[in-house]
Amino acid sequence: MGFNCGIVGLPNVGKSTLFNALTATAAAEAANYPFCTIEPNVGRVAVPDERLEICARLAKSAKIVPTQLEFVDIAGLVRGASQGQGLGNQFLGHIREVDAVAQVLRCFDDPNVVHVEGAIDPIRDAETVETELMLADLDSLERRLVAAQKKARGGDKEARQQLELIDPLLAALRDGKPARTVEFPASRRGELQALNLLTAKPVLYIANVDEASAADGNPESRRVADYAATQGAEAVVISAAIEAEVAHLSDDEEKREFLATLGLDETGLTRVIRAGYRLLDLVTFLTVGPKEAHAWTVPRGTKAPQAAGAIHSDFEKGFIRAETISYDDFVACGGEQGAKDAGKMRLEGAEYVVQDGDIFHFRFNL
Repeated sequence: MGFNCGIVGLPNVGKSTLFNALTATAAAEAANYPFCTIEPNVGRVAVPDERLEICARLAKSAKIVPTQLEFVDIAGLVRGASQGQGLGNQFLGHIREVDAVAQVLRCFDDPNVVHVEGAIDPIRDAETVETELMLADLDSLERRLVAAQKKARGGDKEARQQLELIDPLLAALRDGKPARTVEFPASRRGELQALNLLTAKPVLYIANVDEASAADGNPESRRVADYAATQGAEAVVISAAIEAEVAHLSDDEEKREFLATLGLDETGLTRVIRAGYRLLDLVTFLTVGPKEAHAWTVPRGTKAPQAAGAIHSDFEKGFIRAETISYDDFVACGGEQGAKDAGKMRLEGAEYVVQDGDIFHFRFNL
């Protein structure tokens, strides 16, 4: 699995249209009224990676297995969601379950599609959603604060440590800043994740533009890019309408020709994946052989035994070593045997940190 991304935003901004296009399904109903998505829809798509196809060709692999990206289409939020307005409480709960938030912002005008706020303003929409998430986090932390303070007064060491996290987070939220703006040592990252805060999740802003603006964007999408930069977030320009058309083309050459007529050299899906990988700081490693060429995704900084565990827990438990070839060496030497003959295969131990594009054979013993 690559990563799990929740698609959020106000009603009628193009979330479900985008979800349908990205997953090439009609699982989410795209309709011109709020709350047409009552349950979160989940779709998985293969992550395009040219390296995997090249390695499979060199190894004459019978099968190609790309890593996957999971999208969760979450129904539209409205003002007051943190107090239960609309279907707020239900959907705030769904957002807690994802790794990252992709917030779709409407950057196109269409008199046939009403906007819940009455006018197009993507920055206002972004701030509306962020405010509701911050209010939900504020309520969650204030509830935790009371219990932690009581325990801390009784000498509970764990409660005192928790307060060291809660106090600065509350200060930021009360100042109108999301939880992700508060910096903590890497050693406390697990404790922070345990708080399950909505605004601690990384954010990708998706500027949904009209077809004519898909290649170069428009003034509203440029506002989104500037806003994302101030938030330390990623921004991507997509036309959900174009993605929907591409999704109905089965031939790759036909897709390329269609995109070229619009001044595009890749789909919005590819841009979303690339931005998501940067956002979550992920890397891909490969396992390549005659049976299959398989891509796997792990967080940057993952060590070899944990990478082996992404394939099977037994590989991590009995890890001995990782026979490693870099992608560039694998290709330059014409495959595994050529890399071995050229002395490009390395034996890496338990402290080795996985690099993007590494090709592994894991040796293990149980």
